[in-house]
Amino acid sequence: MPAYPYEELAEMVERWLAANRRAEAENDWKPMAELFTEDATYGWNLGPGEEFMAVGREEIRDVALGLEMGGLDGWTYPYQKVLIDPEQGEVIGLWKQIADARRPDGSPYEVAGLGGSWFRYGGNWQWSWQRDFFDVGNATALFIEMIQSEVLSEGMKRRVERASSGPLPGHYRPGESPVGLWE
Repeated sequence: MPAYPYEELAEMVERWLAANRRAEAENDWKPMAELFTEDATYGWNLGPGEEFMAVGREEIRDVALGLEMGGLDGWTYPYQKVLIDPEQGEVIGLWKQIADARRPDGSPYEVAGLGGSWFRYGGNWQWSWQRDFFDVGNATALFIEMIQSEVLSEGMKRRVERASSGPLPGHYRPGESPVGLWE
């Protein structure tokens, strides 16, 4: 992994955070795909029996940022801390997952625990690699709570239906994805 100037990585992080805020405001995550190299990979683990992996900018746009983020309109992912490693050209950003729905006490529905993204910079203001990590158990518990409280948006209801309808694009059994989580 090549080293990059700290200033370049810090500028890339600022560009990423600005794109993230635009995506949240516009309820459209797909334009963020332009911040990935053509051959980038983006994945995460979904528990002991499932992983997600998108390979290439178009699959990142259509599947990771399109289908997978579909239904999360109104959700925000405020970054809490960003760590930059210029020697390895990598960044870790820690974020929260906050729904736009509110509990009866006025507090937002929020996935408990830590969420984060690990990025590898590919130069030219683009990531070549992203891996997300979050507490799948806490995310599942929150979705169940929201279902029981009848506060899911129409988009989230469609997302839940899609998730239970059978095999989904980009979803693999561990070890079967075209690129491993650590590659």
